[in-house]
Amino acid sequence: MHPVIRTILERIALGIATLFVVSLVIFSAIELLPGDFSQVILGQSATQANMAAISKELGLDQPPHLRYLQWIAGAVQGDLGTSFSGRNASGVDRSREVIDLIAPRLSNTLFLASMTAIIAVPISLVLGVTSALYRNSFYDRSVNTATLTTISFPEFFVAYILILTLSSLWPIFPSLANVDADTVLSERIYKSALPALTLTLVIVAHMMRMTRAAIINLLASPYIQMARLSGASQSEIIIKHALPNAWAPIATVIAFNLAYLVVGVVVVEVVFVYPGVGQLMVDAVATRDIPVVQGCALIFAITYILLNLLADIIGIITNPRLLHPK
Repeated sequence: MHPVIRTILERIALGIATLFVVSLVIFSAIELLPGDFSQVILGQSATQANMAAISKELGLDQPPHLRYLQWIAGAVQGDLGTSFSGRNASGVDRSREVIDLIAPRLSNTLFLASMTAIIAVPISLVLGVTSALYRNSFYDRSVNTATLTTISFPEFFVAYILILTLSSLWPIFPSLANVDADTVLSERIYKSALPALTLTLVIVAHMMRMTRAAIINLLASPYIQMARLSGASQSEIIIKHALPNAWAPIATVIAFNLAYLVVGVVVVEVVFVYPGVGQLMVDAVATRDIPVVQGCALIFAITYILLNLLADIIGIITNPRLLHPK
């Protein structure tokens, strides 16, 4: 078997094993959450008999290992269970499938992540390459200082600063990103501008510095020196010689930050009341809606593992030692 194919298959198997371990961690962590859903819907005056009846109806009286096996078996088939949120003390069941709750929210989160990536990735690459070319110059120091300043503050602080400046003092963008399925694209982009700008400021520094470091290491390579001696221009050295060999580390850091855009948007979605998976998960934790919390966490885990797997595959197929084994 070709080394590239074998290595890719090994990474896929490792990703599946990692997802299994993460599912165990998710289930165990949710088991440790304080509170009881039956008491949430029945109120503080609920009797033990009524709470036991609700728990039995929802299957919460079963041993944890059986509930985990039922949950993971359903998840493999695309069934994340039924939300608890539609149930109430009157006994009326208006609950919905978890996948139906997550699907539109996931679409909103992916839109915000895509919008941020379209802005952040080109800016990071340009800043990283130019900073490497003008290393230790005033431009390089200014870019590093600005990006490190933004990444040093937590997301909610950056978000509130943007709300204060661009929504309150200078009302350019709305402070609440209340989008829905009927929102047209132009309005959706306008309402999502502040959340996207917040995420951009947070992730640009990491991608820019990794790109800068990768280019600086390559510019010191012997084959780059030979290209300079042969009379190649600076742009030819970067485009034809440096960048093709820098794609592996750059792709890894881009994939890592794209995974963060999907997984780490919880704080930003809560601040701007953006109807994404992060906001749904926070609401589900507040109401002890276990199936929704488990479903959101599993979606986050799958997204993170898939994007990191993609970064590994890109690094493998761009490795000359694997592509051309002796």
